[in-house]
Amino acid sequence: MAVKVRLARLGRKKKPFYRIVVANSEAPRDGKFLEIVGTYDPLKDPAEINIKHDKLQKWMDKGARPTDTVKSLIAKSPAPAAE
Repeated sequence: MAVKVRLARLGRKKKPFYRIVVANSEAPRDGKFLEIVGTYDPLKDPAEINIKHDKLQKWMDKGARPTDTVKSLIAKSPAPAAE
């Protein structure tokens, strides 16, 4: 079972809103997922990206692979504050 970090679409027609989820690669796009690790709202100006970096890193350490789109969102998202 391959695990992917990918987008799941929510919202209405012409008003997209996405969750960044960890899911089995064989599950449908908007189907069953393992955990929500963030959100992405492309309609705001600038686009709003919220990622829970600790949860994302936990899944990446376990072998989850992000899609190309999620990779670009991770790069654009603000880095977590150092504690």
